Amino acid sequence: MIAPASVNRNSAPWEALSGQYQLHPGTAPSIVGQRPVLGAGRLGRLLQGQRGEQVGRTLSSVFTLCAHAHRRTADLALAAAQTGPAALPLAEPPVQLWLETARDHLRSIALDWPHRLPEPANGAHNMDWLRDCPLSLATSPTLGDTASVRLALTALRAWLEQRVLGQSVVEWLASYRHPEALLLWCQAQDDRLLPAHCLAVWHPVANALTPAMRCLDLLDEDLAVQTDRLRQLAHALAGEPEFVQQPKWLGQCAETGPWTRLRQRPGRMLSQHTAWTRLSARWMELMEIAAADPQDPIAGGVSLLAMGALRLPNAQALAWCEMARGLLLHWVQLDADDTVQDYRVLAPTEWNFHPQGALALALTALPFGATVAAQTLASAFDPCVACVL
Repeated sequence: MIAPASVNRNSAPWEALSGQYQLHPGTAPSIVGQRPVLGAGRLGRLLQGQRGEQVGRTLSSVFTLCAHAHRRTADLALAAAQTGPAALPLAEPPVQLWLETARDHLRSIALDWPHRLPEPANGAHNMDWLRDCPLSLATSPTLGDTASVRLALTALRAWLEQRVLGQSVVEWLASYRHPEALLLWCQAQDDRLLPAHCLAVWHPVANALTPAMRCLDLLDEDLAVQTDRLRQLAHALAGEPEFVQQPKWLGQCAETGPWTRLRQRPGRMLSQHTAWTRLSARWMELMEIAAADPQDPIAGGVSLLAMGALRLPNAQALAWCEMARGLLLHWVQLDADDTVQDYRVLAPTEWNFHPQGALALALTALPFGATVAAQTLASAFDPCVACVL
């Protein structure tokens, strides 16, 4: 929720549990807030003594907005940390992650984007564009076999091509991947398609906002390099309980999102990202998921969305998953009975809403009271907790 400035700053009880960020454009610090459930070892105490599927169920109830990603990452972390033989099969095939991420992008675009615009969408821009969409936005997908998931992805692609784009997804990506070409397409589709309308309305403000970017480059195609980086991060997670509230990578703030995927490095990332390219990256990734071949989930040697786990000494493990908002990480330590002794979650919002991060610096640089620009910046970084001006 990117709320207007008139929202009462007194937190409701649910906000006190789930957390809240307050944005103060033109001042320093420009971001104030946190998620209390992540701090002071609370999550570890909540999960202590739990094991197996119980851990995933608990995390799904705590992190409801991205429940599927947390459950998946928990499964990977628990499997890696167990004291038996080292065996790290993926909890599910990658295509399940594709399907759930596509659903998350659709849900955010349909439900969040219209309320975050600097001006309300008119009556012509309603939910009609979602008619006959094969993915329900109301509920998380029921986990099925790989064949069912592939059929669902095929149906998503057909719907996008026939009802939304009016052409092949592959051809659309070839024509409109560049930001300038995408803008022209959005302007041409403004009257009939809500996502295009949102991006077109955002562009004048969002394209002028250019926060400096330092990509969270923990993952790497070189397995040895990636393992070394993840071990360093795991050391920080294990040794600093409050690291998850205000994380830094190699002493610096970093950001994560659909524009920082492993498959986009090196060479494919834009030389300069604006708030608009960060916003449009979600629409583009939806198209990329639809265009991918569900029969060949590792085409080209790099997965569309990366996930995995690393076994660490002393019954510890670190697991990761590239989900809709960015890179999600779970660290766990088990006891001799393979039950949770300690647990920590590091989510995209804590990287992106760091009080010294790129978003915070961009907010501080704004004129005091620049609410439209501040709302646009916050929308680009897409918090998963309440966010008010």
